[in-house]
Amino acid sequence: MNTIPKITFDFLKDLKENNHRDWMAAHKKRYQDNEKLLKSFYAVILERLKEKDEIEKMKVFRINRDIRFSKDKTPYNVHRSVSFSRSGAHRRGGYYLRLEPGNSLLAGGFFSPEPADLLRIRKEFEMDDQEIRAILSNAEFKKTFGGFDSSNQVKTAPKGFSKDHPNIDLIRNKSFFVTQSFTDAEVFKEDFLDKILYSYEVLRPYFDYMSDVLTTDLNGVSLID
Repeated sequence: MNTIPKITFDFLKDLKENNHRDWMAAHKKRYQDNEKLLKSFYAVILERLKEKDEIEKMKVFRINRDIRFSKDKTPYNVHRSVSFSRSGAHRRGGYYLRLEPGNSLLAGGFFSPEPADLLRIRKEFEMDDQEIRAILSNAEFKKTFGGFDSSNQVKTAPKGFSKDHPNIDLIRNKSFFVTQSFTDAEVFKEDFLDKILYSYEVLRPYFDYMSDVLTTDLNGVSLID
């Protein structure tokens, strides 16, 4: 399936208005049919992605919310999302897609990397910012994504880094990912699949750069056996 039918969003809209288990139980067949449609679309993305990149796995996120530590006790997500992980220790980065009425987006990069990776990235940016700034300032990259999501940063500087460093705008980030939003009208267009794949391809130079950073030490020596 190369397009997303509008009925998939009709279900999500209804779920948002009736976010409780009794409603879901009464509409289980409708939910299952909706999932089949979306998974068919995800499968096409996976197949096409594999033509350009090495993909290890596809993960469809559960519709059930983890409400153990949340004030919001509604049991279900009102969006559907999927990720595609790249293969091998020498390939870093991952592709993400969220479908939600009025709030659809794709993303890619490194969301809350583990401490060792986070420090390595910051040290790289402290030492040399030319390559990452060239990627971020590329015309197609800027047009597609703008720049790093800046909603997750330390206030001044991470421990061990100077707040006056010229690259502190990069170093302050706790995540290094980008996003692209879509209207509902764009989601239902016949070219939506091509737009997704094009945007993922625009990410590749960034992934290649970050893969090199995260698989070498600061002297450029490989960390992979």
